Amino acid sequence: MLVYATPDDYADYTRKPAPADIAGELERASERIDELLTVAVYRTDDTGMPIEPDEREALKRATCAQAAWSLAVGDPYGVASAYKDVQIGSVKLGGRADAGGPPRYAQDAVSILRRAGLLPGYVIDGPYW
Repeated sequence: MLVYATPDDYADYTRKPAPADIAGELERASERIDELLTVAVYRTDDTGMPIEPDEREALKRATCAQAAWSLAVGDPYGVASAYKDVQIGSVKLGGRADAGGPPRYAQDAVSILRRAGLLPGYVIDGPYW
């Protein structure tokens, strides 16, 4: 699995020290970015990273934005979009959420990818569908 940003990248992006467990957050954020890039077309090197510096930078920044957003909303695993009541400590999930659950993607991440030309359309997420 590709991880598009490092802890140092995250600290640079947020202008704050990276949390101790940021590596795991960046992995999950990279997975969300991969979901957004499902139909994106761009050239990659042998490792799967974009060849163009601007595209590589956009993936890095979008990953940092997604990780920061996930930490800010307190839902790093995206379970709040599936359940009404969520509690991580001692795991308490609750019933299914209505169709208008919280968004899964950071709007800053979507915007960064769109401006870089990596999103061919619009991401409809959360209660707006």
